[in-house]
Amino acid sequence: MQSFSASPMYLLASMAKNRRLMFDLARRDAVGRYKGSMLGILWSLLTPLLMLSVYTFVFSGVFKSRWGSGGPEGSHAQFAVVLFAGMIMFNVFSECLNRAPTMVLANTNFVKKIIFPLEILPCVYLLSALFHLCVSITILLIAEFLVQGYIPITAFLWPLVLLPLCILILGISWLLSATGVFLRDIGQTIGILITALMFLSPIFFPVASLPPRFQAFVYWNPLTFPIEQSRNVLIWGNSIDWFAWCIYMALSAIVAWVGFAWFQKTRKGFADVL
Repeated sequence: MQSFSASPMYLLASMAKNRRLMFDLARRDAVGRYKGSMLGILWSLLTPLLMLSVYTFVFSGVFKSRWGSGGPEGSHAQFAVVLFAGMIMFNVFSECLNRAPTMVLANTNFVKKIIFPLEILPCVYLLSALFHLCVSITILLIAEFLVQGYIPITAFLWPLVLLPLCILILGISWLLSATGVFLRDIGQTIGILITALMFLSPIFFPVASLPPRFQAFVYWNPLTFPIEQSRNVLIWGNSIDWFAWCIYMALSAIVAWVGFAWFQKTRKGFADVL
């Protein structure tokens, strides 16, 4: 029976070798979801615009909310911008993980092709999600400029905030996609867990607003760091917490390697189950 390497160097070589294939599949996935609709890919622009409009109406018109002590006091519209910044990070995480358990199941034609590099599938789905994220971040920056009158120079650091989150997403995606082949129930439960994680993440509230005994618990949430740091660099004009970034990057790399190793170990049984 064929064995597959779990070496990080093998993974990097495979990604470099198949980068053209990854981008082509990601483009097909990103555009394909709008196939047959009247507005087509324009929906990728309209969706974040509608989301931002809803957030602005609900939190400025209904709840009369402000961000409180978690950041500079601002208008209700600024609250919507701050909330949207958190939702953008959550959306890329949830989109990839919601699709991960059925990733291999939805591509059975690739499983039976020995020459196809199955390990790039999570990368394809991530690239597709990043396309929509880039559209959303553009909308966010335009809205921020209209609300605040400027965009802080630290916004250029945002890709560095996103990097370890992407590595973490890949690791969890490899883990879930491999497990989902043998345990189909995982696809039914992951949506519930992702929804719970949304309300446990500092999307709708600043961590500083919580009692001290709960703040440490929130920081165990894998989304807390990228959400908080995204707001720091995109909105508040603060730099990245580099010490915490290094820890988060190291943990993300470990999760990615474990997830990839599990995927490689189990993939030889995919064809038998499917």
